[in-house]
Amino acid sequence: MTDRSGEVPNLVLASASPRRLELLQQIGVNCSVSPVDIPEIPGVGELPQCFVERLAREKARAGLAVAAEGAVVLGADTVVVCDGRILGKPVNREDGLAMLQQLSGSEHQVMTAVAVTNRERMLTEVVTTDVRFQILSLAQCEQYWASGEPCDKAGAYAIQGLGAVFVANIKGSYSAVVGLPLMETAVLLDAFGIPVWQV
Repeated sequence: MTDRSGEVPNLVLASASPRRLELLQQIGVNCSVSPVDIPEIPGVGELPQCFVERLAREKARAGLAVAAEGAVVLGADTVVVCDGRILGKPVNREDGLAMLQQLSGSEHQVMTAVAVTNRERMLTEVVTTDVRFQILSLAQCEQYWASGEPCDKAGAYAIQGLGAVFVANIKGSYSAVVGLPLMETAVLLDAFGIPVWQV
């Protein structure tokens, strides 16, 4: 679905995440960045999958509200879920250490939702990946926290960074854990006339 001139629509990434931008660039997708500020608070009784999809949709809508005519906007959100509980970004050191100890030696789910929209329609996809951590000592958790990496990460770790050494097993999409499921994102973008491997 190219526009009337036959050109590829402009894609706007409604996210401040440098990781999502890098992932799009990895598959050859050109885009501009327009961060949005959406409250990331689950509703009462809201299931994690519903929550993460809602946030992706709200981010996409917010980005579309300020985008140029004809633009396509991508919004995304990622949550870590352990024992049915959503682990957001840690509020402080104690919270971060508690999250890491909860993840220690157990399997958790990383859910990433992607929403792509223009002024005519919106398509979404939610991808869930199972991640298992090795058993972590308190000293390991404290040392990792001291690195600064967990401070602004959902679940208090980054699989693409120093936190990779904690991951014993992964079942599903690695790129979704980083922040954007690339296979599913490519399919969504194609539906809006935006190809990968742009040159």
